[in-house]
Amino acid sequence: MQDSFMGVVMNQQADLIIKNIGKLLTMDPDSGGLGDREADPVAGLGLVLDAAVAVAGERVIWAGKEKDLPEDIRMTSQTSIVDVAGRAVMPGLVDCHTHLVFAGSRAQEFSSRIAGTSYEAILASGGGIHSTVRATRQAGEDALYALGYKRLDRFLSLGVTTLEVKSGYGLDTENELKILRVVSSLNRTHTVDLVPTFLGAHTVPADYRHRRDLYLEKIEKEMIPAVSSEKLAKFCDVFCEQGAFDLKEAERVLTSASEHGMLPKLHALQLSSMDSIDLAISLGAVSVDHLEHIQEHQARKLASSKTVAVILPGATYFLGKQKYAPGRMLVDCECKVAVSTDFNPGSCMSENLQLMMNMACICNGMYPREAILGTTRWAAHALGLGSEVGALMPGMLADILVLDSHDYRDLLYNFGMNHTHMVFKRGKRVDLNFQYDLID
Repeated sequence: MQDSFMGVVMNQQADLIIKNIGKLLTMDPDSGGLGDREADPVAGLGLVLDAAVAVAGERVIWAGKEKDLPEDIRMTSQTSIVDVAGRAVMPGLVDCHTHLVFAGSRAQEFSSRIAGTSYEAILASGGGIHSTVRATRQAGEDALYALGYKRLDRFLSLGVTTLEVKSGYGLDTENELKILRVVSSLNRTHTVDLVPTFLGAHTVPADYRHRRDLYLEKIEKEMIPAVSSEKLAKFCDVFCEQGAFDLKEAERVLTSASEHGMLPKLHALQLSSMDSIDLAISLGAVSVDHLEHIQEHQARKLASSKTVAVILPGATYFLGKQKYAPGRMLVDCECKVAVSTDFNPGSCMSENLQLMMNMACICNGMYPREAILGTTRWAAHALGLGSEVGALMPGMLADILVLDSHDYRDLLYNFGMNHTHMVFKRGKRVDLNFQYDLID
């Protein structure tokens, strides 16, 4: 447990003071971390009791015990004082793997799958990802924007303040650019900060089924340069899996993307044991995501790299699979393990990152503090934002989640509920009373 945090406070005026915090989680990395096990259940959380947080502009300027609030933090009549009545406070959640922008519904496919229809049969009938691609291609930017905005409201209501968004439901240049332009528009107008990822290598589209190499050439020579020229994506991702793209194809796409200024990510080891870890590390991938089939020797390689492991328990659950990513083993090997929703229409239609934290414990074997770190500090690192979000320390963005409980563990323990009481984004309190018309 930590009492206060050393930050340079030079006669600053506070715009916001959050006080009477029962338990504050700052995610200070110096408060214990990877090597500590359940013997220290708060290691790495930066837990402070009876705490306060001071904010100037968009940034945290101090966090610690309320009685230690420095005298040279000045308060004026303009300073907003928020008393949270002993509630728990933590950084805003970071969801580091989503497919937010798409059109259409696959609710009927869900019903068919539960009734016993195989995914292969659904694909053969024109369903699956190809149905989402058709609907997304037919939708205009305004329609996709409206759908994305409503979904972002749900994420925000559940305490998510930073979100990664992948393309991948266009699968041609025009529609991949359309999706990423919608992401850019949403990022300019919505409270949640968005991080865009180009995923043209999601699957081979139906019209290129027998012209696979031509589609790869289109990604490499047309899509990637177009995305880069408009500065529409920070990352490039590839679904590296049997039935999708193999190691050589993934390397080809990610090498081209890197040459155009995009950082590599990889969907890895979700459905089979195709060993993509060496490739990810050699390319300097910021994260590898899924990892249901990762082995211990691969995890040890990953732990020695800067690449973050991202697990997606909701996708395994929603697909009715039994093999979850070995979260316990990944942490024990000292990997940096993030937890995400994988929000998408086919394998995890849920914006509830709080629920995924519970799943990470029950299904992936992680301890509660590890699941919390996985949706804050490590999720931020999976987006290259470890110095900006995912923690509440001086200099970092004041993205703050106030829980409806005195005990932060209720976030995982009382599962399926929304434990958000209040959200601050970049130092401003967010209105969570969303109202909108029904959107098809």
